[in-house]
Amino acid sequence: MVDDALQLFNERHFDGVERMFLKYKITQDDIDRGKAGGAGGVGIVTTSASSTIVGTATTFNYYENSNYIQVPDSVIGIEKIFKFDTSSISGGMFSIKYQLFLNDLYYFNSIELLQYSMVKSYLEDIDHLLTTDKQVRFNKRQDRLYLDIDWSAQTADNYLVIDCYRALDPNSFTQVYNDSFLKLYLTALIKRQWGQNLIKFQGVKLPGGIELNGRQLYEDAERELASIKQTMASEYELPPFDLIG
Repeated sequence: MVDDALQLFNERHFDGVERMFLKYKITQDDIDRGKAGGAGGVGIVTTSASSTIVGTATTFNYYENSNYIQVPDSVIGIEKIFKFDTSSISGGMFSIKYQLFLNDLYYFNSIELLQYSMVKSYLEDIDHLLTTDKQVRFNKRQDRLYLDIDWSAQTADNYLVIDCYRALDPNSFTQVYNDSFLKLYLTALIKRQWGQNLIKFQGVKLPGGIELNGRQLYEDAERELASIKQTMASEYELPPFDLIG
């Protein structure tokens, strides 16, 4: 019951995770796996899955990408990976941004801040069109971060910086056990399990005239859990972001 309560707390409660910036060193094995079978640098390998339509001679072969890196099981969500800023607009000392700052802002009163901000915004728009962010795909149950990038352009021993959410480890952060939601939810889980264990002893008389009523205990716990989960959805979960367009 403790494990079940911690799993829900980590996956659904906004205090159950921490935002982390993890770095990962690219290995030659990652590059070779990412390039395997892919003409454009995106690794594609044949899987064992195949299917034949009954009554016909048609066979479908399935393939899956191998351009992934393993991530720790504690990572429950990944936002993005930070791109390497190497474009001619913003990368290096001869970039447009560097030269603009060096030549025009050497003296702080030589340029209007509004004009500088507008120029920077315009350069960011150009950079966004010319240097797109790397596309990533992640599923918690796989522990794999798929990187749809040109693996042939990567170099071993370089680092990726991953913007992710990691579940709080209760062994390191013991205050997790003192969370008000976790205590209520865990108590209700134990109550339900206790009632489920006592259901088969319905009507058993105990000394003093006490009669076991496991079903009533179980049903009360079910109602409490439903109420707690409803409170979780309305008060403790982060709301989904609206998509426009």
